[in-house]
Amino acid sequence: MNERLKRTLGLPPVLCFLLFFSACGGKQTQSEEETLRVTVEKVAPANGVGQVPYVGVVEEESSTSVSFTGMAMLKSMTVSEGQAVRKGQLLAVIDETQARNALATTKAALDQAKDAYDRMKLLHDSQSLPDMKWVEVESKVAQAQSAYDMAQKNLEDCRLYAPVSGVVGTKIMNVGETVLPTEPVLTILSIDRVKVRVAVPEREIAAITPQTAATITVDALGDESFQGGRIEKGVSADPLTHTYDIRITVPNPGHRLLPGMVARIQMERGKQEKENGTFTLPVKAVQQSTDKSLFVWTVQQGKARRTPVSIGQTTGNRVVITSGLAEGDQVIVEGYQKVGESTPVTF
Repeated sequence: MNERLKRTLGLPPVLCFLLFFSACGGKQTQSEEETLRVTVEKVAPANGVGQVPYVGVVEEESSTSVSFTGMAMLKSMTVSEGQAVRKGQLLAVIDETQARNALATTKAALDQAKDAYDRMKLLHDSQSLPDMKWVEVESKVAQAQSAYDMAQKNLEDCRLYAPVSGVVGTKIMNVGETVLPTEPVLTILSIDRVKVRVAVPEREIAAITPQTAATITVDALGDESFQGGRIEKGVSADPLTHTYDIRITVPNPGHRLLPGMVARIQMERGKQEKENGTFTLPVKAVQQSTDKSLFVWTVQQGKARRTPVSIGQTTGNRVVITSGLAEGDQVIVEGYQKVGESTPVTF
């Protein structure tokens, strides 16, 4: 420090040195209070709030197993898998030889019984035949008629017709195989509406109601989305996975949704929370203080502020904020580890 400056200030040399050191120290403190760069997320209602993703499988609304009532060799089948059929359409035919022979036998027995009836009637009308004998004749005619009707029905049953309209699902029997009574030959699926089966964890099943909104996206149809309808909830949990099956009804015009297709489902939950103005944030942005209360760091007038919050359900890596924030608030989601109350920040 030069002598001219000392004389000008009129201060002792040691005091001048202390003043100079103090000035330098003040400049260093000001530089240390630097502005921290952080990443913020602006609080706003977002698409997908309260939505939970699941994976499910498309199923038919109903399945009908179709079978013959008699035993014979499968002679022909007129439909193929995936073919649309209407109620009353011919599906398959079994060998009719045995049924035709049975019909011919019962027809001869019926003709014989009727002939005896006509002969005995003359005697009965002339009071020459006891009533007991006449009742026996009438009974034989009735028995023969019943046997004939049954044989005729068995012959008709050699041709299998569709009991309902739908789509042929699985062909169980092939031509040349022996068909047994009531053994399914093929299945007919009703797919005017389909159901998407989804396994839901037991801790989430209570939040789903029959009216819960669901959006179904199918990869096989180019990520096309469909709006789900009424939901059926299962009441029995899988003992291994502890999940409940639910089935979402989906209209299927054009039969584009087919059984077995894999679907991604966005299940709407927490609708009431959304209406009350709640939001979601990354789970990592929510901090816990020493007294177990929860808070986030928000940016207010360029400085970090501790803001208490309450949380709801967690979905993936985000959590629902039920109170403490308003739409438009700026929450620090990256760099919050370095900030404190009133720390200057920028983003």
